[in-house]
Amino acid sequence: MIRSIQRPGFRATHANRSLTNPDRGPVVSRVEQGEVTDSDMCGIAGFSLDGDSTIDRTLAAQALLAGIAERGADAAGYAYRSPATMVSLHKQRTGASELLDAVSLPSATTQALVHVRDFTKGHPTILANNHPIRHGSIVGIHNGIVVNDEEILLRHGLARAEPEMTVDSEAIFALMHALHSDHRGLEELAGTMAAAWIDERDDRTLYVARGVGRPLWLGRGRREVFFASTREALEVVERALRLSLRKIELAEGRLIHLAGGTVATEQRFRPDRSYRDESRLPTVRAPHEGASCLARLAALAAQPF
Repeated sequence: MIRSIQRPGFRATHANRSLTNPDRGPVVSRVEQGEVTDSDMCGIAGFSLDGDSTIDRTLAAQALLAGIAERGADAAGYAYRSPATMVSLHKQRTGASELLDAVSLPSATTQALVHVRDFTKGHPTILANNHPIRHGSIVGIHNGIVVNDEEILLRHGLARAEPEMTVDSEAIFALMHALHSDHRGLEELAGTMAAAWIDERDDRTLYVARGVGRPLWLGRGRREVFFASTREALEVVERALRLSLRKIELAEGRLIHLAGGTVATEQRFRPDRSYRDESRLPTVRAPHEGASCLARLAALAAQPF
């Protein structure tokens, strides 16, 4: 039982959540349904830390991964960097439960990205289609749908990072590479978006953006800023790391720059609202992944760190 291995104050609340959506009936993953629809969604998360933050970097990434695990089971991955280093990334075609124990971040890590995928375009058998996605100097993660990705690549004369790639999300990061993360470039995207990326040309900044149609939450600590697709994922972080975060939902049409565990700047852009997602989005895509990861996280958090 989860309760037998959790530390005081840590409850794997997602594991005990009802797995039924009142509007759509029982929720199962897209893999179990054998379908791909425009209502599919992913989970994104990550953090920016001051170098003096005392939190356990690996446990923080594991908590974020467990917190978003229920949002997709087609692939999972994470990326991180320390000051003056290149981004390291790992991704695999499994759910989060098969990645959780393998997550490992150096103690000097100041930035991290975490992703679980419920794919729409770009089959996960091609590893380059899975997140984090690298395009040039940009390593990024995305939750949503870009419906004009091919048009954007053609308009700017941008080639795919790898010839076999077809994932729509690459258009975001190709554009940010070409435009040096100019917030105005996000106005070219049609579809839905919550995204985050690291630009290796700037060793301080982690970029987090919310367009339309996908949620994104921030949680601020004393020397840390976390972000995740849901408030509940940030609460998992609070319990695992035994800290308190000031949580807010990021407004649509915002690009924020995180640096050294703080929100350095905020910029506004006008997202394209022409896309209409007619389906109601079930918040739980892979309940078995969420339950498994939260149970394992409870055991990991009970160990000294």
